[in-house]
Amino acid sequence: MKMKNVLVGLMLAAAIFASCKKEDDKPADQTLSGGEVSGVWEKGSTVTVNGHISIPEGKTLTIEEGVTVLMNDTAAGQEILVYGNLYCKGTTEKPVKFTVPENLRKAGNFPRIWGGILCGPTSKELLLDNVIVEFTGYVTTEESPSVKAGFFKAAAGEGLPAVNFKNNIDGKVVIINSVFNNLGEDCMYLEGGSIIVSGNKIHTQGETGGDGINLKAGCIADVCFNMVYSPNTNALKLSNSGDRTPQCHIVGYNNTIVNCGWRRPDVKGGGVWLEAGVYAEIWNTLHANCRFAVKNSAKSLADLRSTYDYSYYYGYTAECVANFQAGVKDVVRGAHDVAGTVAGANDPMFENYPLNTDVNNSTFNSSWDFHLKAGSPALTGAKTDFTRNYSATGIVIGGTTYKSPAPAAYFGAFGTK
Repeated sequence: MKMKNVLVGLMLAAAIFASCKKEDDKPADQTLSGGEVSGVWEKGSTVTVNGHISIPEGKTLTIEEGVTVLMNDTAAGQEILVYGNLYCKGTTEKPVKFTVPENLRKAGNFPRIWGGILCGPTSKELLLDNVIVEFTGYVTTEESPSVKAGFFKAAAGEGLPAVNFKNNIDGKVVIINSVFNNLGEDCMYLEGGSIIVSGNKIHTQGETGGDGINLKAGCIADVCFNMVYSPNTNALKLSNSGDRTPQCHIVGYNNTIVNCGWRRPDVKGGGVWLEAGVYAEIWNTLHANCRFAVKNSAKSLADLRSTYDYSYYYGYTAECVANFQAGVKDVVRGAHDVAGTVAGANDPMFENYPLNTDVNNSTFNSSWDFHLKAGSPALTGAKTDFTRNYSATGIVIGGTTYKSPAPAAYFGAFGTK
């Protein structure tokens, strides 16, 4: 009997220990008042941020899968300033999410609540893998930390992008498999570095201006398999402005661009904008209902080596189709493009998207599916035998090597389901 009691006691103790251990394993939520941060934010936790935060030079903040970062708006236009490194490591099932509490969300598609992720010249590495970023675009004041620190444009009155990487040609940036939405200004404004931007979805972006992916001098980048829906201005703005070496060299391929540029007050907006001596190689883009497709600024031309070919064009309206014809001011076309001359030609056969959606629409429907149906004419004919910047050596961030994916023989970011 005594032995039986001992065994029962041991079992009870083990159960209590297991229960305590399970309790201890729960992620620890945090509330931060602002200031410097580094270390690890544990997977599945919620981090509530009251105030501006910064990652010091030489330090790293790693944010694990499933973490929700609530920018609590107690300080107007909260900013995340990155002097060091930021690694966000979400998964498809459990992304890292930067958002705001429900009670602070303002009406409309472009509430401009907080200031985004802003990396300064000393920031060496930025990884955003399976991340959601929303409600950025706050307009800076003289008191904004980014203005005082000289980040982004270092001026009051500027709408902040969701992500900025400033003036570091030796930096490394990988932004993959992520979603950016409800942004008042640019999604990405990158000013130098070795860069892969791949597999992202950008929508509901740009209130009165702003581009989806905006790259400047010093950037060597592969930009591929991204879906950009209805940016105010351009899906891709590629420029060598900024007086940095190396020359901006972009290999952009297999991107799907829909309803771009119509909300811009002037005629600059569209799918891909090239300017100021950028060396761009643009392949396999699927343009659907864009105000313009590929434009090369007559005021400041792209590098003459630039290519823009094997593009697929669809226009629901006669105006849209007229705008992607060769000979239209600043519009450039490739010899192997698929493009008709009448409205409705070359239906790409999306799985679920009404091609007659108002071109001025900026509200994204989560049920839309831009995969191609079997039998789509856009499933074949794209180019696959070109060189990418990071197909072989890749980019090493935090000890992990990231390589740009191989191009697909279909047009756009998605094949069949």
